[in-house]
Amino acid sequence: MKKILPIVMLGSLAAGAAHADPDVVVIGNPAAASLTKEQVCDLYLGKSQGMKLTDQPASAPIKAQFYQKVSGHDLSQVKATWSRLIFTGKAQAPKELPDAAAIKKAVAADPKTVGYIQKSDVDSSVKVLLSLN
Repeated sequence: MKKILPIVMLGSLAAGAAHADPDVVVIGNPAAASLTKEQVCDLYLGKSQGMKLTDQPASAPIKAQFYQKVSGHDLSQVKATWSRLIFTGKAQAPKELPDAAAIKKAVAADPKTVGYIQKSDVDSSVKVLLSLN
């Protein structure tokens, strides 16, 4: 029985970790129109322009979650894509900001700026344009 208990506890921890994955939302200025997942993917992979993009720091776990949920790419693939686009002069990478508060501030100040944060960080200064559950 003693050997079964640690296995059950380990399974419970793994299930809890899966639920710890926060809901990621794409946010914009309150005046901005909603976006589809395809539009967000195109923006954040440099296939579409016209919006100013903000990005989380590379050290933030939400960054990997966002790119995986929106595009199916991991961070190394995203970095390679942006390196190629920047080198050829076809696009500028999203502006990396230090945290969700800075992203909300940038988005709230400019109707052409979008970003992504955890759903729990949303407040009345921004509008949820897309929820990535």
